[in-house]
Amino acid sequence: MSLFRKKSVEHMIATSAQNAGLKKALGALDLTFLGVGAIIGTGIFVLTGTGAVQAGPALMISFLIAAVACGFAALAYAEFASTIPVAGSIYTYSYATLGELAAWIIGWDLMLEYGLATSAVSVGWSGYLQSLLSGFGVSLPVALTAAPGALPGHVTLFNLPAFLVMMAITALLSFGVRESARINNIMVAIKVIVVLQVIAVGVFHVSPANWHPFMPNGWNGVFGAAAVMFFAFIGFDSVSSAAEEVKNPKRDLPIGIIASLGVCAVLYVAVAAVVTGIVPSAKFANISHPVSYALQEAGQTWVAGFIDLGAVLGMLTVILVMAYGQTRVIFAMSRDGLLPARLSRVHPRFATPFFTTWLVGIFFGLIGALVPLNVLAELINIGTLAAFSMVSIAVLVLRKTHPELPRAFRCPGVPVVPVLAVASCLFLMLNLQDVTWAAFLIWLLIGMVIYFGYSRRNSKLAK
Repeated sequence: MSLFRKKSVEHMIATSAQNAGLKKALGALDLTFLGVGAIIGTGIFVLTGTGAVQAGPALMISFLIAAVACGFAALAYAEFASTIPVAGSIYTYSYATLGELAAWIIGWDLMLEYGLATSAVSVGWSGYLQSLLSGFGVSLPVALTAAPGALPGHVTLFNLPAFLVMMAITALLSFGVRESARINNIMVAIKVIVVLQVIAVGVFHVSPANWHPFMPNGWNGVFGAAAVMFFAFIGFDSVSSAAEEVKNPKRDLPIGIIASLGVCAVLYVAVAAVVTGIVPSAKFANISHPVSYALQEAGQTWVAGFIDLGAVLGMLTVILVMAYGQTRVIFAMSRDGLLPARLSRVHPRFATPFFTTWLVGIFFGLIGALVPLNVLAELINIGTLAAFSMVSIAVLVLRKTHPELPRAFRCPGVPVVPVLAVASCLFLMLNLQDVTWAAFLIWLLIGMVIYFGYSRRNSKLAK
């Protein structure tokens, strides 16, 4: 039964408030910007082309399906984040509701999700940077522009820009959350302006004829694209990882989670409508910068250059927030004894988990430099879908076991909304490739070996 031992919700809240050592520096606007910063990135600037080829103009519907699945989970996240404002996101929630083994599985899963997300976005950022530099006649040696095997017909060894940007973001995060949030807010503002410019300029070049056939690959294409486009919405959950650094978590966390997802859903559908209306969907095959490409095809080359610049700046925020979320999950797991104690040590000057930040930054920086983007994206999706399913189940359990617990925000429509969240996530998971499932199961198996070999014996709850 030790596998199902649970932490006391009341004790978790009290302990984190007293001993975390993390600064409470974030408000509702900061959290909304963190969410938007994490969401708008590679998903819209890079994978839109992949989705358009698969779903055609019906990519708009694919985005809506992915947004609805995320929306159900977001409501569950908002209830938990306002009720248990503790670092660790769904890992912490699972520890209080489903037990230690479930918490370990989901924490291990989140480490994969957030880590690979930073790697994937660094690869997308590298592509846009190279597109931007090419406009000035600057090019890098081909061998240092992509992961091995990523460019057919070319010998590539290492994605140098992807690795260097990971190191820069890691350095920023290691110096403090307040400083990171200020820079994030500025870059998010630039990124949203760029997306609005795409819509405002592109709408005048839309040809409705390009929306026919609307669904060239049928519903299979739409659902397959939705499973991949789900990646474009990943990020709002990382807002909950900031719980212990929020001034008023009971009010601000639900606002940040729901507002950031809603804003991005509207922008995504609008961008999908514009780019598929400018360029026939099939022409996006093998295009690594589809949004600026659409504006180039429309003859708006100056706007396309501005989009490249905005994407280069904007995707930095995704790396920043995802890396931030990952270090806070590891921090929480280490504090509970499931990972070595050094991973939860807070730097005396910067008040950040300094060692952990650099450890994961270097590791996933190397993955981004050595693994192609399409492989990374599907692995991230299956991990995130599993996490979203878990948080929805956990809401139902907490309602049953702690009905009296004060809840600043209550997920509406319980049990229907959490059940719909689980069903939506499982449906999208079934539309992912078999090789993705195989890799995911291998990762979980490695996690089980670590848990039974180290974590179960060293758990503070066990002691």
